[in-house]
Amino acid sequence: MAEDMSEGRAGVARVEAFSDGVIAIIITIMVLELKAPVQEGLEALARLWPVFVAYVLSYAYVAIYWVNHHKLFSHAQRVTNGLLWANIALLFALSLVPFSTAYLGEHHFGRDATLIYLATMLLPALCYGMLQGTITRSDHCSPAARRYLAATRRKGYAANGLYIAGMPLSFVSPWLGIGCAALVAAFWCLPSSRLDRLFLPKAG
Repeated sequence: MAEDMSEGRAGVARVEAFSDGVIAIIITIMVLELKAPVQEGLEALARLWPVFVAYVLSYAYVAIYWVNHHKLFSHAQRVTNGLLWANIALLFALSLVPFSTAYLGEHHFGRDATLIYLATMLLPALCYGMLQGTITRSDHCSPAARRYLAATRRKGYAANGLYIAGMPLSFVSPWLGIGCAALVAAFWCLPSSRLDRLFLPKAG
């Protein structure tokens, strides 16, 4: 298949629509893992708190990826082979989130479950960076798009650093690892914060 595909914005919209469908399925799979307890009463529900907390954290992550994927694709002007495969790699990485979420909740945020969860969070982050790089290298990328992509790329590096830091911290306490993951989620949920502006490239 030729590297330079002339589908333009129509092709980009088609890839984005496919991605939206896959992400919707991922969220659906996660919510199906929330099994109602057989016993009645609040005490039985309270025992499910690890499963629910893991779900909320992962839902926030998937939502963040959907929002940023939408913003990222608004800067893509054409479909290339590289964009297609980078996007497929991202969707594959995100498809692993329901498994690691269920494992984390079922094992009550144990050390090994936390390590697996952090690794599962790091993988789509790396794939997203690869997708960003593919769009940044496009000849049709505008100066405004390059400024946005540079800022989010720097923010991504910082988030990846937190994931990696969380892995050895999980040996001290799994909650330190989960704290790093939660910090990354909060990090991306504040796109207009002062913290976010630190990553904007200097003008000129």
